[in-house]
Amino acid sequence: MAERPILLFDGDCGFCAKAVDTAVRLLDTDAVITPWQFADVDALGVTVERADREVLWIEPRTAVVHGGADAVAHLLRQCPRRSWRLTGRAMTLPPISWTARLVYRVVAMNRHRLPGGTVACSLPARLRPATRDSV
Repeated sequence: MAERPILLFDGDCGFCAKAVDTAVRLLDTDAVITPWQFADVDALGVTVERADREVLWIEPRTAVVHGGADAVAHLLRQCPRRSWRLTGRAMTLPPISWTARLVYRVVAMNRHRLPGGTVACSLPARLRPATRDSV
């Protein structure tokens, strides 16, 4: 099992892929960042449905999984730059955490409408022609 934390995202979603590319450039993370479509989700202790619904942060040593805004907060908290770590910490504290979760949900539900988003973003994984379930 991996020692580094893992960030899973929807590789079929152009908006998600663009957001992750930007995060990799800005954050200098040592996490393993990969589309869930290329990961062994069963071995990581998550379902395809959950991975398709939200970005996931997985702590391999403890098998703890954080999703959505909490996953983003954990990603930020492990960055080398103090400002990103503080932002991630703030995202876990109410009322900021409530706002972060609401914003994450709105973005996730509308990702197919955002720049880079495609119709595939609005379909569940089981209905997409090129997902891991159909291969």
